[in-house]
Amino acid sequence: AFLAALSTKSARAETTDEIAGCAAAMRDHAIRVDTGMDVFEIVGTGGDNAHSFNISTTSALVAAAGGMKVAKHGNRAASSQCGTADCLEALGVNIRQSPARCMELLKEVGMCFFFAQEYHTSMRYVAGIRKELGFRTVFNILGPLTNPGTPVMQLLGVYDDYLVEPLAQVLINLGVRRGMVVYGQEKLDEISVTAPTSVCEIKDGWFKSYVITPEEFGIERCSREDLLGGTPEENAKITLAILNGEKGHKRDAVLMNAGASLYIGGKAESLGEGIALAGELIDSGKAFAVLQKLIEVSNRKEEQA
Repeated sequence: AFLAALSTKSARAETTDEIAGCAAAMRDHAIRVDTGMDVFEIVGTGGDNAHSFNISTTSALVAAAGGMKVAKHGNRAASSQCGTADCLEALGVNIRQSPARCMELLKEVGMCFFFAQEYHTSMRYVAGIRKELGFRTVFNILGPLTNPGTPVMQLLGVYDDYLVEPLAQVLINLGVRRGMVVYGQEKLDEISVTAPTSVCEIKDGWFKSYVITPEEFGIERCSREDLLGGTPEENAKITLAILNGEKGHKRDAVLMNAGASLYIGGKAESLGEGIALAGELIDSGKAFAVLQKLIEVSNRKEEQA
């Protein structure tokens, strides 16, 4: 009942203080991982009812191929068929990793995954309730703010335009130095190829808001249906197809989001350059190689790491 009440508080009632307070409390009760690295997180709140494939997860692999240290933090699906954990597991990644193994993955592969239930142990008790409710709750917002690796760079997609600037302020308060909070204006918690995207860019304590369109970057606009995913197995196949060079609207969505990631990480001077670099990382096979290495290292026995 508490989760439902939070979700129906006239959806616009969450304040930055409430969100930051909840995030701080969750961080205090989580297993923390001091990576000693400038790690990056790309994540969406979910709750947008778009049922798209795993855009952020696929984009994370491309960002890692570009030399970024990517610490993904996520869970199984709550209001969709396939969350980050489901997709990675379907790809063959062992998602249950100790902090020590996650450090190994960051160093050796450039990417690790913090399975939320393993690091926020109290969340095990609400996961089933969230799944049963089937609609967004305050945890859609809190999950992306409570990464155990404490990222200093972040691309955060949100489910409503009203959250863009407030969550940019929350990220600054939580120590993020470079980042973007984005909302695809056709109700997508990613940088969109179906509509303009509202962006609030963070850089060293300040932020600025603007709007981008796919056409600005030579990308053809598509419909939400073109980005639909499905089961974990179906979404894993989509990710594999993109990493193996398949062209189309789904690849374009990854280029936009991976390109923004590379720009945030200082690997590109502009979003346009980041998008071009993302294409090169896919077409060269480097992004697919990151996935292969992630599968291999995550499935090693712990003592062999």
